[in-house]
Formats: sequence, structure tokens, C-alpha cells
Amino acid sequence: MNAKELLKFAAIAAITAGFLTVAGCATTEETPMEASAEECMGATAEVKNAIYAAKLKNARTRNLGLEWRETAKIIETAEKAAEECNNARALILANKAEDEASDAIAAFHASQGTTEVEEAAPVAEGMDSYLVVEGDNLWNIAGKDSVYGNPYQWPLIYKANSGQIKDADLIYAGQFFEIPKSSMAEADAAIQHAKTRGAWILGETEASDLDYLAM
Repeated sequence: MNAKELLKFAAIAAITAGFLTVAGCATTEETPMEASAEECMGATAEVKNAIYAAKLKNARTRNLGLEWRETAKIIETAEKAAEECNNARALILANKAEDEASDAIAAFHASQGTTEVEEAAPVAEGMDSYLVVEGDNLWNIAGKDSVYGNPYQWPLIYKANSGQIKDADLIYAGQFFEIPKSSMAEADAAIQHAKTRGAWILGETEASDLDYLAM
């Protein structure tokens, strides 16, 4: 093999080696791209429920004139964290917001010499109808002392007025709801549903709510 042929062979080898190197780099670069292709799916059902509970509890403090300004900000931060798929942080923040709202309510009852009702009792007397005002939701309506005194009994109102409530999370000012009397069994069933309802989407009727209505 003469010198000219040796140079030609060396050039071909160099080009081939360079191509393989580039191809190898391309291959190694595709792997992390594929791994990062998984999209953020948003909040988990647990986080959604925690944020929802915080919002409802905070709505009750607002209704009583007890809302702490910082609590609403914490809820907003929790929602942003959930949108970014930081569910661990969102859950911590949502629980913190609910705890703050609960503390505000507890402080109110302490100042009034009363206690917040956590479990249901049969309703003997009280309101038999309710006019929804701006800012109301089923949770804070049920929590009013003149209604049930227990926010977890909101499904009773939902069931009695399901003809005008498409989504239990979405009611409107001006609606006029019947406030039904309930037996202990009915109240217990309502509380059980409220505490185990599962994931929800604003504007949609949840399957678990339909199951409760069918009971």
C-alpha cells in the first residue's frame, strides 16, 4: 500500500469514527428527553380534597367575619403548587390553611363559651328553608347554628334540593333551598359521604354524589 492509499484510508477511518461519535451522542441525548416527556398531571385526588376542605373551612370563617388574611394566601399558594405537580408541598399548605381556619373558629367559640359541633344529631327545630347569598356554599350553610351546626351534613341539603343543584360545589345567590329534618341514620349517611366523597371537578356532577343521591 503506497503513501497516497494510506492517507486515503486514514481519512475514511477518521470520518467514520466521527460519525459514530456523533451518532453515539445523539443516542445518549434522546434517553433523558424521553424520560422527561412525562407531563405534569396536576393535583392528586388527596390534594384536591385537602384544598377543597381548606376553602370550605375558610369560607366558614369568612361567613363568621373571622377570616385570617394569610389563610387565603396559603390556599392560593397550595393551588399553584398543585398545578406545578408539587403535591407534597400543596398538601402541607392546604392542611395548614385548614388548621388556621379551624383555629379561628375554635377561638370564636371559646370567646362565646360554645363549642363547634362535629357530629350529627337529629334536627328537631331550626330553619326549614334558606335563601342563598353571595359567598355561600353547602358546607357553610350546613355549618350555621340555625341550620345543622355541622358542615359535614351538607349532603342533606344537596339531596333535598338536587333538582336545582347540578354540582354540589356550585350554588348561586338567589337559590332557595329546603332544609330537611333528618334522622340520626340520614345524618350519619350524609357525614359519611361528605368525608369519603373522593375527587371532584368544579362544574361536574361527581359519580360519588350520584351514588349518594340514589341511596
